[in-house]
Amino acid sequence: MTVPFAPARLLFGGDYNPEQWPREVWAEDMALMRRAGVNTVTIGVFSWATIEPREGEFDAGWLDDVVALLDENEIGFFLATPTASPPPWFTLAHPDALPVRADGTRLSHGSRDTYAISAPAYRHAARRIARFLAERYGAHPRLRGWHVHNEYGSVDHGPHAAAAFRRWLRARYGSLEALNDAWYTAFWSQRYDGWDEILPPLATQYLANPAHAVDFKRFCSDEMLAAFAEQRDELRAAGSTAPVTTNFMHPSWDHLNQWDWREHLDVVSVDHYLDTDGADGEAHAAYAADLTRSWGGGPWLLMEQAAAGIRDGARHAFKEPDRVIRNSLGYVARGSQGALFFQWRASAGGSETWHSAMVPHVGPQSRTFEGITELGALLGRLQEVAAPPHDGPVVESDVAVLWEANGRWSLQTPHLPNDDLDYTIEVRSVHRALWRAGAAVDFVRPGADVDRYRVLFVPTLMALDDGTVAWLTRYVEAGGHLVVGRFTGVADEHQRVVAGGYPGRLRDLLGVRVTEHLPLAPDETQVLSDGSTVDQWTERMDPPQADVLATYAEGRLAGLPAVTRRHVGGGSATYVSARLVQESWDAFVAALLAERGVTPVVPEAVGTGLEAIRRRGAEGTYLFLLNHGETSVRVLGKGHDLITDTPTDPGITVPAGGYAVIRETPDATWSVHPLPSP
Repeated sequence: MTVPFAPARLLFGGDYNPEQWPREVWAEDMALMRRAGVNTVTIGVFSWATIEPREGEFDAGWLDDVVALLDENEIGFFLATPTASPPPWFTLAHPDALPVRADGTRLSHGSRDTYAISAPAYRHAARRIARFLAERYGAHPRLRGWHVHNEYGSVDHGPHAAAAFRRWLRARYGSLEALNDAWYTAFWSQRYDGWDEILPPLATQYLANPAHAVDFKRFCSDEMLAAFAEQRDELRAAGSTAPVTTNFMHPSWDHLNQWDWREHLDVVSVDHYLDTDGADGEAHAAYAADLTRSWGGGPWLLMEQAAAGIRDGARHAFKEPDRVIRNSLGYVARGSQGALFFQWRASAGGSETWHSAMVPHVGPQSRTFEGITELGALLGRLQEVAAPPHDGPVVESDVAVLWEANGRWSLQTPHLPNDDLDYTIEVRSVHRALWRAGAAVDFVRPGADVDRYRVLFVPTLMALDDGTVAWLTRYVEAGGHLVVGRFTGVADEHQRVVAGGYPGRLRDLLGVRVTEHLPLAPDETQVLSDGSTVDQWTERMDPPQADVLATYAEGRLAGLPAVTRRHVGGGSATYVSARLVQESWDAFVAALLAERGVTPVVPEAVGTGLEAIRRRGAEGTYLFLLNHGETSVRVLGKGHDLITDTPTDPGITVPAGGYAVIRETPDATWSVHPLPSP
């Protein structure tokens, strides 16, 4: 990162698309933004056809007027390069730049993301409009930063992708001999004798080669990063010094290895939408925030969230205003420099007519807008929180979870021992247990500095390279405690199985040798000797060179090891050979944290429905308390609540659905007392 991103206050606002509306609405927008406390908008995200109505001809007069209006109302803006949605003229002029699916279908214009990322015409047009915008607006004093593209992740399998993929493979392997060895092409007569024989993984008769599939995913992430870097370089070449970002996407848009993008961004930003209207939504918000902060290594920015909607299966569920506020404060607590939304005003038509917005279809006389206005006022009171700490992390944690895109991609390959293996589900299960235990959590990539963590979780990671094995071993030998989940280390980075017993790459470190994978039937569960319940997966192992913490208590594995621990150097490594159901993960994690001396942020808050997060700032620490429960709680400790502007020493009440943000006195301790229901 080369350009600092250090806003003086928390940013609040969202995507603003005035081109959808007549100009008389613009004045109302400005008045409503001032009323709501909006200080930042994102403009231009899907404006390519309006900015460049014909190839090479630009018409930005309307955008000049929008920028002038924002300036007059003292509202800053992110300016997007609109390259996620090419206009109709582009696809008509360059039909080869339309994306191709794995089944060979070439898509047509009619939605967003209709581009082939490797097409030269597309890359040229993207650079051209980025340069135009940078030359026109790059020095504007209200420009908060550049929002390059939108939610990178559209995958192309066409001829342009094929050519670029071959170039990528040449650079990675150097020779066809090395590629054939890595891809194990001796199986099914897949050996390649010329680079031109290699295509993207297209729809085929039966099972695709897993190494081929994972390498293509790696290539796609790298190719999208290259496209991003080209636009960033155009912005810089035009002289703009504003911070540059692009918005990653949670929870399921999984086409990028975000760790690799980190050094190319001035700030990491993300779009996050809850995937359930149930209680687990709060754990999901925490997961997204912890992961994004970890990708960026410090303060980050929530670029989009929903103002009132939750896409829960087939329906749009309503998101209550108090939940919008609690979620927004939760993102800020975990390091976001603000809370932005998609979008400002709900569209009257088009593909996302029913996407919620800060100003809904019914207008400002609504619970949604009233809640948005309340949130804007709250964030205004938290200005001091925005200043990052002088040193160290914005959130301190003693616990880390390994997160690796290659692990996710490996479990997306076909014909696994159980096709229901899902990387994200496994990682979220561990994170959810840590969240329920009240622990602060970081995510790390292989090779990261993990010396400060008392516990490191690897929920599952099928494929491991030599460097990752050595890194995990060093962590344990240096005194760390490693927890490894099932189906980890069974293969190398090319998806080639390590013979001699599972988990091949970690047998020595864990002191176990698994001889059989025994997936359970969909509705089948088993019980372990410590009372844990497991589903989906069990394993048979030889007598381990490790302590047995739990055995299988029933079935064909009764009496055999299920959970083991081996002491190595100054640390230890625990292996969990079955899939624990969530409640059992909760108990396992809580007991382990207590054993390792990892304390919750506020111990007495655990189990009360009160979420506690501590954010470090330039002048001290801030304790965020979010009451997701149905009972009010009384909180006592030394500090000052920024929400109500009152001291907390005599105690404050955080009502059900409520919140507090406390500037802590150094060495403050906290007690939590649930109040009787009225």
